[in-house]
Amino acid sequence: MRRFLIAIVLLLCLATALLAIDVTRFLHAPLANTAATTVMIKPGTSFRAVVDLLADKGVLDNQRKRIYFMAYARYVHKADGIKSGEYRVPAGQTPAQLLALLTSGKTIKYKITFIEGWTFAQMRAAVAANDVLEHTLADEDDAHIMAALGHADEKAEGRFMPDTYFFPRGTTDLSIYKRAYAAMQTFLDRAWANRAKDDIAVDTPYQALILASIIEKETAVADERKRIAGVFTRRLKKGMRLQTDPSVIYGIPDFDGNLTRKNLRTDTPYNTYLHTGLPPTPIALPSRAAIVAALHPAAGKALYFVSKGDGTHQFSSTLSEHNRAVRKYQLH
Repeated sequence: MRRFLIAIVLLLCLATALLAIDVTRFLHAPLANTAATTVMIKPGTSFRAVVDLLADKGVLDNQRKRIYFMAYARYVHKADGIKSGEYRVPAGQTPAQLLALLTSGKTIKYKITFIEGWTFAQMRAAVAANDVLEHTLADEDDAHIMAALGHADEKAEGRFMPDTYFFPRGTTDLSIYKRAYAAMQTFLDRAWANRAKDDIAVDTPYQALILASIIEKETAVADERKRIAGVFTRRLKKGMRLQTDPSVIYGIPDFDGNLTRKNLRTDTPYNTYLHTGLPPTPIALPSRAAIVAALHPAAGKALYFVSKGDGTHQFSSTLSEHNRAVRKYQLH
């Protein structure tokens, strides 16, 4: 009897040792998936359901591995720490690495980019075309979007920061609008607080946003922004009309790309050849650099500029100089 008991004990010890070896081998060996796979864990998913999902994806490819993984997660007190979201599980991960990933919250991030100089309509089109976002505002007009943001009294144009925004699957379009709006407002407030008070011709942050949007559309050359801001600032201070083509174009529905004399004579609120001062709203999404330029215009005497055709401009202090530049660069 004693020998039998000793044999039983030895067998149990052997079984325990073999189990320990098997578990250790499991914890340090790569998982079954030989290629990266994507796992989507919905909010409220139980730990057992997560394990079932991993099994369905071929990551835990047999019952033994499922049991080992559940036991390990509970042993290290992380079974309840798995976060919802979409994860990319690389090939060759160990169970410990997989558990660390699922409890890290490091979900797959997607991105959407809004380009400097885009209109809000173009921004909306980019949002609508993104198939990862959850679309809650696709059928609503601009006013509804601004109301959803808590700014029903504001026009949408120019209110959003052009930038690249990263987000996980399941993010709503409203969330993206909120982030872009907040980014613009934060930067505009800071820029306004640091403005060159004695050198500018705008009285409010919103006027600065309008002017910045015009600067954005006039040039893509970094070292010209403040010079163009200087021209517009001097014109505003003198009561001269801005006479900026991008603003006129913005006010023309279905503009065909050819700015005509008729366009310049058509009376719209955005026709700065007919109306003195700034247009009623921004005409595009201004960049940070354009906002800074609007609030820190370059000193000088230039009141005119004309495109040279290569992306840069010729600046002039007098109308006669400007007319010569127009003949040289535009009428040759």
